[in-house]
Amino acid sequence: MRTLAFDGRMGASGDMLLAALLAAGADPDVLAPVEDALGIRYDIDTVDKNGIAATRVRVLLDEDESASDDRGHDHDQSEDGHDHGAHNHDYFHSHLHTHAHGHSHAESHDHDHSHEHSHAESHDHDHSHEHSHDDHSTETPAEGHGPHRTYAEVVELVESMGLPASVEANATAIFRRLGEAEATVHDTDLENTHFHEVGADDAIADVVGVALLLADLDVERVVTTPLSTGDGTQGMAHGEYPIPAPAVVEIAADADWSLRGGPVDAELLTPTGAAILAHIAEGVDTLPTLDVDAAGYGAGGYDFPNRPNVLRAIVGDGGDGLVRDEISVLETNLDDAAPELLGSLQETLQEAGARDVSILPATMKKSRPGHLVKVIVKPEDAERVAHRLAIETGTLGIREHGAGHRWVASREFRTATLDVDGERYEVAVKVASDADGEIYDYSAEYDDALAVTEATDLPVREVMRRAEDAVRDAE
Repeated sequence: MRTLAFDGRMGASGDMLLAALLAAGADPDVLAPVEDALGIRYDIDTVDKNGIAATRVRVLLDEDESASDDRGHDHDQSEDGHDHGAHNHDYFHSHLHTHAHGHSHAESHDHDHSHEHSHAESHDHDHSHEHSHDDHSTETPAEGHGPHRTYAEVVELVESMGLPASVEANATAIFRRLGEAEATVHDTDLENTHFHEVGADDAIADVVGVALLLADLDVERVVTTPLSTGDGTQGMAHGEYPIPAPAVVEIAADADWSLRGGPVDAELLTPTGAAILAHIAEGVDTLPTLDVDAAGYGAGGYDFPNRPNVLRAIVGDGGDGLVRDEISVLETNLDDAAPELLGSLQETLQEAGARDVSILPATMKKSRPGHLVKVIVKPEDAERVAHRLAIETGTLGIREHGAGHRWVASREFRTATLDVDGERYEVAVKVASDADGEIYDYSAEYDDALAVTEATDLPVREVMRRAEDAVRDAE
């Protein structure tokens, strides 16, 4: 299976994803519809990040747009006199303060406007003839330009670009994730939420550009290792707010991948980067086994001592069969646990991080009946889950079977819509496939099926069968 793998240890942003995809071999010419629709251009060059040659992408206004600037957008000016226009983090309907070193807190991981820019390009595609200019004095970042659009306005703009259907669907789905996250943060609804800087031209260029480049790479699977958020705080008009930003947390709650703090005091994961990866990528704990075809690095705006600020992308063919998942197994014997306590262990241990919980009848010493509790966890979660198991059961000892692994299917959820007596009901169906993408099982979610049963006269088993058949027939 042709797989694209991101290494998320330095987070991700829209610009970094664009750059990483280009560095991994995507064709920049596919970005033309966005440039034409928005009056921007993608400036692509190579920069040095702690000895790593990384691709950098800046979204710039073209010369006509820069000269006229007739869109009615006011730009923030920092104390150093440079335009660091806010981008992506206008959660509280206000502009954000700038760092003393000249970066904006808003999407500062994407744009580094204070450095001199090299325009050499080390990849197969020659970007310099279209995407790079020698006269830096005319370069105007598109950051923050364009109106503050609603979700519906963003969708209308994307639909006007004449994109392939799959690209358009991916782009609008990503914007929906951004809109829903911002609506949750502001306690409003999607239709009445303005995207603020997320709806500005450069954010649209990031999201649609990534969708186009991803389609050009023609991969069958996208994965990412845990994404670093950075640490510390970011200054807003309402004061200092801890990293990660509120919208990032909301987006991550619905994503398949996980977050981790650090490794530096700076914002590493932006809402745009999080929303893109939430839509396109599965979470993995380590980079999968790949026969590598191409690899590249997308540059972020910050420079850190001893840490290349880059997003690595690797493209290659994955192995056959199932996916290897590193685990540990916890066990304990119980001879005095009440049935009600055992019944609640599934929920309480999974809340603590358990991946699976099994409770088996067992014969204890002196032939007393008891139970064997087996818990599958990720190695890094073992201590926390073991502590919760001890507190919940009162057990005096828990065994750990070291770090091993299990073979698991790739899984995704699809929605089946059932028509029962003129009423429409939705049921989630889990689809299991191997590493080659071959589907071998469909399993309707019991709780969804039970809700349909309670609203109709259909048995649960029939609801589940219909939902699974509906998803299977749609393949």
